[in-house]
Amino acid sequence: MALRDILPGTLGFGTAPLGNMFRDIPDDEARATVDAAWNDGIRYFDTAPLYGAGLAELRLGEALAERPRADYVISTKVGRLILDEKEDVSARDQGEKGSLFAHGRDNRVVNDYSYDATLRSIEDSLERLRTDRIDIAWVHDVAQDFYGDSWLEKFESARTGAFRALDRLRDEGTIKGWGLGVNRVEAIELLLDLDEPKPNGCLLAGRYTLLDHDRALQRLMPKAAGQGVGIVVGGPYSSGALVGGPNFEYAPASQAILDKVARIKAIAERHGVSMKAAGLQFPLANPAVAAVIPGASRPSRIAEDRAALEENVPSAFWRDLRDAKLVHPDAPLPG
Repeated sequence: MALRDILPGTLGFGTAPLGNMFRDIPDDEARATVDAAWNDGIRYFDTAPLYGAGLAELRLGEALAERPRADYVISTKVGRLILDEKEDVSARDQGEKGSLFAHGRDNRVVNDYSYDATLRSIEDSLERLRTDRIDIAWVHDVAQDFYGDSWLEKFESARTGAFRALDRLRDEGTIKGWGLGVNRVEAIELLLDLDEPKPNGCLLAGRYTLLDHDRALQRLMPKAAGQGVGIVVGGPYSSGALVGGPNFEYAPASQAILDKVARIKAIAERHGVSMKAAGLQFPLANPAVAAVIPGASRPSRIAEDRAALEENVPSAFWRDLRDAKLVHPDAPLPG
């Protein structure tokens, strides 16, 4: 089944912030944010065990528990088991993402991409999400940003374990689709080079945005489109850098990134375009992209994202970005 046939629309909700990413979010604020997304018409929710050591899944499950299950799509991830025993959150090795979920739960997180662990991960997520099924499962973070030089070993473990388990679950109808959920292009390239198994799609966070899209554009998107593998774009605002935040790639933005944001913003202001509209609409212009899933930790952000998606952005804005060499010359542009 094609990813576009599974997803209910092009705008979804990335729930990493509900795992207390960057800050401690009160339960009522997290619930209000999910409710705002639902009331706005969003019916695709992406989550993961890693997000706050199960916290995001628990909060999402509670918020959706009374909603008709046939009315929404959930994707979660495999590759991490959340144990009952506790650990020092500050001592976790999360690669380049560091202390991203320092405010999450202190349950022990174990990296495991084996066949059996994948099946257990799905069962645990079903319990936390308070649902009887998961629509899409992404194999999480088998890439350089988490595992450095050993990422290929993790990929091979996933190939012989998680990939086969998810392929079986798809064949049995337990899930509708699977793929990778990563922050690096190379892992998806490697997956698409395999003769089998074949994914339905992949979630690529932060690598097909206004601020960073060259490699994905040239090496991944044509291959994905040719194989009918849809791409869900996560992190369209580049950890907030594009919309005035201090972070890029989960860390303080470099001066080069800040300068690029300032140049884009100057052109946006000249055309009366919001930075959120530019950030959301750019990736959706690529035919390989099936959906975009910005995260939100406040209800007001949901309305902003919807307005940004529907904003009328003049074609002259995109032309000026291209003329200023702020987007790749081959990148498809809206309009």
